[in-house]
Amino acid sequence: MLLVGWLVIGALLAGCEDANLGALQAHLDTLRHKPQGQIAALPEMPRYATASYDQAYRRSPFVAEAIEEVKPADVTPLPDAERPRQPLEAFELDSLSLVGTLTVGNTLSGLVSAPDGAIHRLFKGDYLGRDYGRIISVEPRGLVLVETVRTPEGGWSERLQRLDMAEQESDGGSRRQR
Repeated sequence: MLLVGWLVIGALLAGCEDANLGALQAHLDTLRHKPQGQIAALPEMPRYATASYDQAYRRSPFVAEAIEEVKPADVTPLPDAERPRQPLEAFELDSLSLVGTLTVGNTLSGLVSAPDGAIHRLFKGDYLGRDYGRIISVEPRGLVLVETVRTPEGGWSERLQRLDMAEQESDGGSRRQR
């Protein structure tokens, strides 16, 4: 059996001897030097119109915006947790309605109706609503207040709110504008 294996290997190696490679190389050289047939000419290069890009001054959509850091001078002070709470701070601002204003001497005050039916007389500096709303101005038909609310980042910011007196033809509720 071993002898048969050696004979097969010998036959295979005998097929690898020089098979007139010189003639094959000469034929390939003549083909390289004298190509036959027509070679098509290269097409003309197309001309492209250049476009001007006038948005280079704008922010790239592929670069993240720089996050502005809050400077200590811009930080809103924390609400005073030690301050005694006023009665209208127990209610949401949406549930309160301005039912009138009252002027005594030169002092203007607002009359606010609470959900429990009680009417409260408020002055500039009084608090109402659950977001630490402090009245900064009493006007003949509305109250302007600033609320201190928590930001999504965990800090505090101030926002202006307005509690207006309801119009006569409306449903009697107050109107708020942000």
